[in-house]
Amino acid sequence: MAFLSPAEIEIVLKLIVAAGLGLALGYEREVHKRPAGLRTHSLICMGAALFTVLSMSFTGNNVDASRVAAGVVTGIGFIGGGILFKSEDRVFGLTTAAELWVAGAIGLAVGIGYYFAALVTTAIVLFILVPLKHISEEARRKALLK
Repeated sequence: MAFLSPAEIEIVLKLIVAAGLGLALGYEREVHKRPAGLRTHSLICMGAALFTVLSMSFTGNNVDASRVAAGVVTGIGFIGGGILFKSEDRVFGLTTAAELWVAGAIGLAVGIGYYFAALVTTAIVLFILVPLKHISEEARRKALLK
């Protein structure tokens, strides 16, 4: 990789880290056969990281790199809205949509180099999705028994 500059190597590393963290989130959704799985989470996380890296390279008097982050948040909200659907009195896909939104935030964090924050956020999301799901289901079951 002698043809890559140190900056390009750092960008590639960020993309790999973001894709990996997205895969970790998507795996849980994939196992539970949810609408967005491994590929979707990985692509959103990596895309957000790349948009962030690119926005940081913009220069000039009228450049506001934070607008890219706002665009990523809005765009992922649009994707999440496409996952939601309603059946009778229940809404499906809300957790997956929220997770995609957080995957975008994780990608943004990786893009600006906040690797530890991205890793901790990924771990917290996985904790919320796996162990807390059982607690949530138990609480719902108890509420139905009353």
